[in-house]
Amino acid sequence: MDASSKQRGAFSEKEFYLAEFRGRAVGLVVPDCVGRDAIQALEPVLADLAANGTRTVVIGANEAALSALCGKAVVDASDPRCIGALWHALRDADRVALRSADAAGLATTARVAAVRLRLAKLVWLDPSGGLVRPGGGRLSYVDREELDATVAAIAGESNGERGRLLREIGAMLDGGLPSAAICEPADLASELFTYAGAGTFFTRERYIEVRSLGLDEFDRAHDLIRRGVEEGFLVERTDEQLEVVLTNAFGVFVERRYLAGIGALMPHPTARAGELGSLYTLTRFAGEGVGRYLVAHALESARQQGFDYVFACTTQPRVIDFFRAHGFDVVPPDSIPPEKWNHYPRERRHQLTCLTHSTAAEGGS
Repeated sequence: MDASSKQRGAFSEKEFYLAEFRGRAVGLVVPDCVGRDAIQALEPVLADLAANGTRTVVIGANEAALSALCGKAVVDASDPRCIGALWHALRDADRVALRSADAAGLATTARVAAVRLRLAKLVWLDPSGGLVRPGGGRLSYVDREELDATVAAIAGESNGERGRLLREIGAMLDGGLPSAAICEPADLASELFTYAGAGTFFTRERYIEVRSLGLDEFDRAHDLIRRGVEEGFLVERTDEQLEVVLTNAFGVFVERRYLAGIGALMPHPTARAGELGSLYTLTRFAGEGVGRYLVAHALESARQQGFDYVFACTTQPRVIDFFRAHGFDVVPPDSIPPEKWNHYPRERRHQLTCLTHSTAAEGGS
């Protein structure tokens, strides 16, 4: 295998996010509550960003913490030349600290810097982690529209420290920041470099687009399919079968850039049917109706291609429930186009449940 092939085979979600940040600047807010050990543990992540050609603006009020992360490259936020000074310092260093006058004004300092510097992303470190749903469990994704309506219920006292922070995050998004996040210091790498993330992720809009995948998105799709196979949700495919999947793959995108889920509608023209397969959604966007969008897109695409029905096969009870909730009916395996079973693992076939959905019926509910 040549070097380029090895590089392609080594694609990972981390590499995808590094590519997104390459040549750009990100912000990292380190409040006083982040301890010395946690600060030292940030070094590998900052080193990865530096090696990637990503500049980091570390924002905080504790001079000792900022010096530990950035040495002498510290700019005072109260300096009227601070924006130009940051640029100047970043010509000689991959990371520079921006010192807030005090801890109480840190969120405001972060907001002004994020908007004025047009940062690609800002992450606020908090030992208590991201937001928690009122009933428990991580709230992994919040858009700008719902932020104001949910802050009080999630954050408790809206005038408290976290409530003030969330209002500043709303102002950052209003000012043009593409995304922000809150996470524990130990989870910074997961928040920056994984699809699932580790804290709470904030974006400006919940604009949903469903479309065919482009060539530059195939690596990501392949990575997700591989993960689905490892988790037992998807069947392992040969290279030729995978090529069929990618040829017919589509995805759900939030704000046209964040991939939330994938699927593929493989044609069976002789049977006038389409197979909905390789369905995988990211946990970060759980509860956002990603599966509904994927099913609706598949059904509409099948109608446009003149198919009479769409079918799906799975071994997972949870997936069976998902398809039934979206209008699919369980059918015997001999109702499925015969070519589906060509070279199909016999032991897995006996474990499958097959489902169909007529394209004449209302779908995507």
